[in-house]
Amino acid sequence: MDDKQFAVKLENGNKGVNGSPSVGPIYRNLLAKDMFPPFDSDLKTTWDVFRNSVEKYPDNKMLGWREQVDGKWGPYIWKTYKTVYEEVLNAASALWASGIRPGCKVGIYGANCPQWIVAMEACNAQGYISVPLYDTLGPGAVNFILDHAEVDVVFVQDKKVKELLNPECIHTQRLKLIVCFTSMKEEEKDKADSMGIKSYAWNEFLHMGSKYPTEMQTPEPSAICTVMYTSGTSGDPKGVIITHENATVNIHGVDLFMEQFEDKMTVDDVYLSFLPLAHILDRMIEEYFIRKGASVGFYHGDINALRDDMMELKPTFLAGVPRVLERIHEGVLKGLEEVNPRRRKIFNILYNYKLRWMKAGYKQKYASPLADLLAFRKVKNRLGGRIRLIVSGGAPLSSEVEEFLRVTSCAFVVQGYGMTETCGLATLGFPDEMCMLGTVGSPFVYTELRLEEVPDMGYDPLSDPPRGEICVRGKTSFSGYYKNPELTNEVIKDGWFHTGDIGEMQPNGVLVIIDRKKHLIKLSQGEYIALEYLEKVYGITPIIEDIWVYGDSFKSSLVAVVVPSKEHSEKWAHQNGFQCSYSELCNLTQLREYIISELKSTAERNKLRGFEYIKGIIVEPRMFEGEKDLLTPTMKKRRDKLINRYKAGIDNVYKKLIVNKR
Repeated sequence: MDDKQFAVKLENGNKGVNGSPSVGPIYRNLLAKDMFPPFDSDLKTTWDVFRNSVEKYPDNKMLGWREQVDGKWGPYIWKTYKTVYEEVLNAASALWASGIRPGCKVGIYGANCPQWIVAMEACNAQGYISVPLYDTLGPGAVNFILDHAEVDVVFVQDKKVKELLNPECIHTQRLKLIVCFTSMKEEEKDKADSMGIKSYAWNEFLHMGSKYPTEMQTPEPSAICTVMYTSGTSGDPKGVIITHENATVNIHGVDLFMEQFEDKMTVDDVYLSFLPLAHILDRMIEEYFIRKGASVGFYHGDINALRDDMMELKPTFLAGVPRVLERIHEGVLKGLEEVNPRRRKIFNILYNYKLRWMKAGYKQKYASPLADLLAFRKVKNRLGGRIRLIVSGGAPLSSEVEEFLRVTSCAFVVQGYGMTETCGLATLGFPDEMCMLGTVGSPFVYTELRLEEVPDMGYDPLSDPPRGEICVRGKTSFSGYYKNPELTNEVIKDGWFHTGDIGEMQPNGVLVIIDRKKHLIKLSQGEYIALEYLEKVYGITPIIEDIWVYGDSFKSSLVAVVVPSKEHSEKWAHQNGFQCSYSELCNLTQLREYIISELKSTAERNKLRGFEYIKGIIVEPRMFEGEKDLLTPTMKKRRDKLINRYKAGIDNVYKKLIVNKR
């Protein structure tokens, strides 16, 4: 049973010579054993993908959304493929009539909604380059992207118009055109006018396009489809160049991957879209649903009320970052606390019974139909009752949550791994394989993967187990960062993209993510955090002598170990009437709270984002350099040693945070 292989080893690794790092074997998907499967000749661009589905499925429901009726969110309203196609042609014609030509950059700024997709497809139709804009990249990101990507037009949600017209967003003045998803306020139109920018309401713009229909200038496969900005370690966002070929090869790869399984995707599948369309994961899933003639329903904009959308839409497919799936897990556990102990005991017996059969190799739907009927149907109903597939991406999902969902959701649960630079997918798990629990699966259909040695972290791809930096190459990998050749050459060497993630290869060809190369971590909601950069920012707080910031992918907030400044602490004690020694001071709850409030002030002053705030601390009276092994000879923090030293304390701080939240 356990000898099953999920990847093909193409060639053995090589020991590094003359200072170059060792590299491990190259792995490929089983479907690409001898060569990569041929591409689909009908689908050369993302425009082909959409047009093809419009011809095949004109009357299928394509995009759904909810409107408020008497202060409540109403049922889903749907547009068919044909209706959306007509809107797209009008939007594309109106852009052409406004003087926008192929290769021009078109920004899309706002929450997921049908207009977002119409704007995206209008770009695909005319060879314009779509540039998603979003503000979680930090203050000033939208302004930076407008300038850096040389954006000419922005499609914008009504709520975001004020951000665009904010005087601090100086590069808005380079725009020729603003098109609102709905309509703009009079004063906003006047302001745009005064800047020499034409502005349109949605219907007005589509109407103009219907008066000036034009031939579509379909792009070449090698043309840029989108420039998607992603957060860097520090400093400015990076623009990832994704071509039409990257996207269509990716879509075809998912097709081939799905064909292996008896459960097929159909036109009746429904996806609940709430992860930002400005990120690669949601964008690629929606492209794939469009390919299949299936339906995408958008959440109504409040992530905390997602359950309401689920009950209304009854999706069959859910993609989430771990934080969302953790909430589902917490919700079920909370529900269990409220039932009587006998029923809770029965739930646990059935859970372990079904898990045993799944581990013995039974598919989840045959492992225990009785347990599904008696206990787990309720969990399925919490998700709308029709879920067939749950995909987790964006950060590692804890094995505990993954196992729980595999047993109780009555759906397939798989983890994938990838990033904007790999067009979303670099590896993908298989449904119904318990050996993939806690892993991110095997290389994707059109991807080659290998591990490279990281000597200073002690990771070697030729040792047992093989560990090293994950490197990928293939038709779905990006061609570089927009207008940034230095950074491109830093990460793409000899055709291999160096991800900066550390992986461990299992004997069955399945990958586990174990670390980050630079101390850039991802919190459980999928946001990147550069720890060393934050230590620099927080280190300037007067009360702080030294600080070590800690976060991990299973938590949604940061904590820190703080060495307070002796002088400032004693001054604070004197002002607040505490008479005790410095080490006694460090045990005071009042001092701890004062330090947290000072850190908060520093965060606000430096315009840090909410998830970069320190939520809990350990106060350490001794300097780090006084302790053996905690720092390198050049005074850099040794994170592995610090984690060992403070692990118990950190766990305690997180526990307290959870208790206080309740």
